[in-house]
Amino acid sequence: MPDHSAIGQLLRSGERSFSFEFFPPKDAEGEEVLWRSINQLEPLRPTFVSVTYGAGGSTRERTVAITRRIAEETSMLPMAHLTCVGHSIGELTAIVDDLRRAGIHNVLALRGDPPGGPGTPWESTPGGLEYASELVSFLQDHGFSVGVAAFPEGHRDASSLEHDAQVLKAKYDAGAEFAITEMVLRAADYQGLVRRAAEVGAEFPIVPGIMPILNLNSMRTMVRLSGREMPQETLDRILPLEDDAVALRAEGIRIATELCEELLAAGAPGLHFYTLNRSKATREIFAALKLTV
Repeated sequence: MPDHSAIGQLLRSGERSFSFEFFPPKDAEGEEVLWRSINQLEPLRPTFVSVTYGAGGSTRERTVAITRRIAEETSMLPMAHLTCVGHSIGELTAIVDDLRRAGIHNVLALRGDPPGGPGTPWESTPGGLEYASELVSFLQDHGFSVGVAAFPEGHRDASSLEHDAQVLKAKYDAGAEFAITEMVLRAADYQGLVRRAAEVGAEFPIVPGIMPILNLNSMRTMVRLSGREMPQETLDRILPLEDDAVALRAEGIRIATELCEELLAAGAPGLHFYTLNRSKATREIFAALKLTV
């Protein structure tokens, strides 16, 4: 595997990273929106882009197909997501063979949400893997550069922030080269995560995830599903605009831009934007941060 294609090495090089995340669309119309967004974001020259994986592996073929097309038809470096959920080791082996044939060398290794959705009891797949750390080892053995997820306020299933840090350390010890956080709601939460990781010896780059508030109800739902609450200081700015969608969106972009500035000033190695397959908000934040090329 050539060095330049390993995201872990790119992040460790010290150059600030900017990356975008996409998900496999459900229909032809969604596919058109996705590729329009990819084409609009490519000129921003991201360090890499990632493609998510549906619950229980439900988007396996589409994840591989989209990631392959990004590798073949764009200048961008793609990373595929992969979860433990719903797959035996034999099936995981077939998937990594598909990824390798598609020219993909970077994978984000995730345990994945329980089959019943976030907040329901975790059930392992017979003949499969139990933990993300086991998937990291599996992918390392197959020659991939592997990233993992990290949680600024702790994973919803972690018994404590200390326990959450130990889980992250297990993934680091298994060979993970970097981590990407779920969406950061406060810069202080990200700084706390980085501090806890350093204290347990998980010494790899941790990239904060960014998602601007463009619609209050959908953002509240996503925050709730991750077992968290919207920060009061954010609600104080957003709630007065609840009945003005245009003003609310503009304030959401401002809040996200300020958060990005705080994170970069605090030493974050870069920013990972959850685009929801749209490009406009990400391009607006880039312009506000004066990151456009």
